[in-house]
Amino acid sequence: MNIQDLATRVIAGERRALAQAITLVESGRADHRQQSVDLLEELASSNRQALRIGLSGTPGVGKSTFIETFGMFLIEQGMKVAVLAVDPSSARSGGSILGDKTRMEHLSREKNAFIRPSPSQSQLGGVARRTREAVTLCEAAGFDIVLIETVGVGQSETMVAEMSDLFLLLLAPAGGDELQGVKRGIMEIADLILINKADGDLKQAALRTRADYSGALRLLRKRVYDPEGFPKAMTVSAITKDGLPAAWQAMRELIDWRRDHGHWDKRRAQQARHWFEEDVRIGLLSALDQADIKSRIETLGKQVAAGQISATRAAEDILTHLRPPPNA
Repeated sequence: MNIQDLATRVIAGERRALAQAITLVESGRADHRQQSVDLLEELASSNRQALRIGLSGTPGVGKSTFIETFGMFLIEQGMKVAVLAVDPSSARSGGSILGDKTRMEHLSREKNAFIRPSPSQSQLGGVARRTREAVTLCEAAGFDIVLIETVGVGQSETMVAEMSDLFLLLLAPAGGDELQGVKRGIMEIADLILINKADGDLKQAALRTRADYSGALRLLRKRVYDPEGFPKAMTVSAITKDGLPAAWQAMRELIDWRRDHGHWDKRRAQQARHWFEEDVRIGLLSALDQADIKSRIETLGKQVAAGQISATRAAEDILTHLRPPPNA
């Protein structure tokens, strides 16, 4: 594979080249991994940045419908939109339905939109293992907005905050008790809470839910990278588009404030540092898949199960085996 040619075609905005590049970075093969590293280094010179928006929500809240409506709204504003949708993988077979693209019928036909569903492959954090690199590829391809849809609300969904500039939490209208069902951790990282389905018979319920969450947000500790009034709760309707312009205005207001006060660049630098350390951890864990290490783990595992050695001693044995000699 000619990596330089692929990089040139990605920068030129070729959709097929972008899809090929994402497939490459998602591959688990060792040779593909090295090629993907070379590709990302080639693309670094493009120095393009998109607005990265992470989005999560409770099951049935209408994430796909909202993303399609929001994506079409952004395209009408003259922007190019990429959607990276992460679908849950089966713990048994490893398979994934990858149905998000079929649910976004109109957006998928837009020439200024790119939708890429990826399996989570049991990766925690609500995103796929290489979603961050896919975001970088979309930026290099010239997209203005990259929407990152996570698997769904959970305590581990906070990982998406480490690769996005804005994090939207999408919720459905409900009674006040619903507030107890959303984890505090994900509320603390949300920049905007959007109450979807604020139309028809559900509009009043949506307004009450917004009031509930507005009150809850006021109880959270003030964040240094937020202006007055953020984070905030708002109502939107993916069907009627009510509230969508106001929500987009709030997003732009927040991002402009963070840029003007230096928080954008600082946050991007912190994220780069985080993913460097994360890649090191992933690399160390992959070392455990080496044949001799796996055999040693299997042997020690049987001894631990039989009570012949403590779990702590067995773990130290493996770690000692992984460490290089003192004079190496």
